[in-house]
Amino acid sequence: MVQLKSKREIERLRASADLVGRTLGEIAKHVEPGVTPLELDAIAEDFIRTHDAEPAFKGHKAGSNVFPATLCVSVNDAVVHGIPDDTPLREGDLLSIDCGVVLDGFIGDSAYTFAIGEISDAKKALCNTTYRGLHAGIEQARAGKRIGDIGHAVESACEGYGIVKALCGHGVGRSLWEEPQVPNYGTPGTGRRIKPGLVICIEPMINIGDDEVTTDADGWTVRTADRTPSAHYEHMVAVHSDGYEILSTFDYIEAVRTPPYQLTVSESA
Repeated sequence: MVQLKSKREIERLRASADLVGRTLGEIAKHVEPGVTPLELDAIAEDFIRTHDAEPAFKGHKAGSNVFPATLCVSVNDAVVHGIPDDTPLREGDLLSIDCGVVLDGFIGDSAYTFAIGEISDAKKALCNTTYRGLHAGIEQARAGKRIGDIGHAVESACEGYGIVKALCGHGVGRSLWEEPQVPNYGTPGTGRRIKPGLVICIEPMINIGDDEVTTDADGWTVRTADRTPSAHYEHMVAVHSDGYEILSTFDYIEAVRTPPYQLTVSESA
């Protein structure tokens, strides 16, 4: 059941989203060759708890699997839900970090793909396409539109790449994954009608190769089946009667490092 949010609830979600952005900005200061995902995870957990919040992902259950870390850290062919380990990052890696917090009972959730040092032109193009797909989808998050309009916009912007269909965006509020599901593909004019008060996470997961994915034995890490690189960008978006608002932000990241994409997009409309 879709839970539309009040103005007060959106204010609380905005604060949670901002804390996620600040956490990712803190992580961005340390993302470089030689650092390990476990080190980044410790930095994130300390930052979140210091700001009177809790990690949203740590301890989260999916069936019998319990996620053990604060961050989802996915490197190169890992699409999402990577468990941080002690493998040092290397020059040329793509690093996707998904971060979630619980602040005053409300979820913040956002993801960003970092370039580790100098990356290949193919990886730069992947990041740029994925980021473009994110904002193409966001542009459709307007009252009166439908969920299929969002997915179609993402799909059209990312044509020529593998658009992961096994995973999708979602509603967000007091729970990490709420209805509705928000796929990154779709048919215009189909799906649930978008109404004011809807808050969703739009999150293209795009592969250089095809769209097929597999899950590691850990029960969490999702990888491209053909082991080609993947990128992932995610924003929390609130729908108002007169447009949309991006609640999350990449500004804290981009204040300390150059993004691996070359697109400038307005954060509200």
